[in-house]
Amino acid sequence: MTITDLPDALTAAGELSVWPASTTPLPHGDLAVGGVSLTEVADRFDTPVYVLDEREVRERCRAYRAALPEAEVLYAAKAFLSRAMVRWVEEEGLGLDVCSAGELELAVTAGFPAARIVLHGNAKSPRDLEAALRLGVGRIVIDSPSEIARIAAAVGPDGHQKVLVRVVPGVSAGGHAKIRTGTEAQKFGLSLADGSAQHAIARVLDQPQLELTGLHCHIGSQITEVKPYLVALRRMVGLMARVRDAHGVVLPELDMGGGHGIAYRPGEPALDLTALARRMRAELGESCAAAGMPVPRLVIEPGRAVVGPAGVALYRVLAVKHTGDTVFVAVDGGMSDNPRPALYGVRYAPRLIGRHSTAAPRTTTVVGRHCEAGDVLAGGVELPGDVRPGDLLAVPVAGAYQLSMASGYNMVGRPPVIAVHEGTARTLIRRETLDDVRMRDIGG
Repeated sequence: MTITDLPDALTAAGELSVWPASTTPLPHGDLAVGGVSLTEVADRFDTPVYVLDEREVRERCRAYRAALPEAEVLYAAKAFLSRAMVRWVEEEGLGLDVCSAGELELAVTAGFPAARIVLHGNAKSPRDLEAALRLGVGRIVIDSPSEIARIAAAVGPDGHQKVLVRVVPGVSAGGHAKIRTGTEAQKFGLSLADGSAQHAIARVLDQPQLELTGLHCHIGSQITEVKPYLVALRRMVGLMARVRDAHGVVLPELDMGGGHGIAYRPGEPALDLTALARRMRAELGESCAAAGMPVPRLVIEPGRAVVGPAGVALYRVLAVKHTGDTVFVAVDGGMSDNPRPALYGVRYAPRLIGRHSTAAPRTTTVVGRHCEAGDVLAGGVELPGDVRPGDLLAVPVAGAYQLSMASGYNMVGRPPVIAVHEGTARTLIRRETLDDVRMRDIGG
């Protein structure tokens, strides 16, 4: 069973295997998601537009709760956040992992309990810490030695704040070098190998207003194998045992982060959630027994695996160009709403919708509209040979790290997010307009 093997047969067959489970074919080559026609969404809300299947998000939250009922599951808000997403996550019993005052304030003002929020970040600003302490976040993850004194001073002599220490366990995992965060010589956390983590732990324990509730690690993103998590877990339990021996403190929490990989194209591997839960539970029990320690509460932080497969991006074809042996299909979005292909070389599987084509498939490069040669949304994909301007392309697995990383490049404006559920479509985030851009520009 993979992370896409969720209740109610969430994995579709064949070429729709990476689409939301609610996806169904309609006449004239259209598809419905959440009971709503995608071509109707494009016609009603214009393009580019992002479609988010509420049921898929909720089912994925439930799958985590079912696989790890004894663990605390925190949704990693950096993948995608909106007020509706906050409500869905809260109603499904997950906590939140945020990385800024902006994410934190949005969540709390949307009604999410601050005590169930964890604040991350390798370089927390004064505003981040002020908001966290003012709103009463559950825990702050300490990422560098300087944060210890900063947080303690901000809390004050009579205050109290629960914290975790982020440890670099020396495990390399992840789909790209830029998203491998468990190894030495990168910006996150405190090294286990050189003693930085142990030194930071001792300093935290010397601060009476800081309560060290556990350790944290995050080894990377888009990880599709269980083994790296087990290696990291063993090393983290070993450090917890050394903390107990050196300081007489038994830490009650172990946060193993997230990074759970999903398939972006049919046939790609995805992390097996059932196997991950079973093997992490067993490894945690065995490692703690060997160390003579009680089993700490496990914490995990899925983001992409919750919201990624729930999203579909819709683009309108603007131009088709034949350059030598290459066919370029240019669409009305690009790296301003999805920088991931340019950053990480991510590959997607766009699909023509809205009409049937009998043309033979042709290898195509789908490009964006921006003034960068690297603005490629999907290279080497098979599309009908008669794709033409005005056609509609749908890109599945578009829910995570696309709009959350979107920019204002070329002043194109960020697309809207439309939620679909049980045959109804509604706007979660409206389209960014030129008026929005002008309002921010107050110089003269």
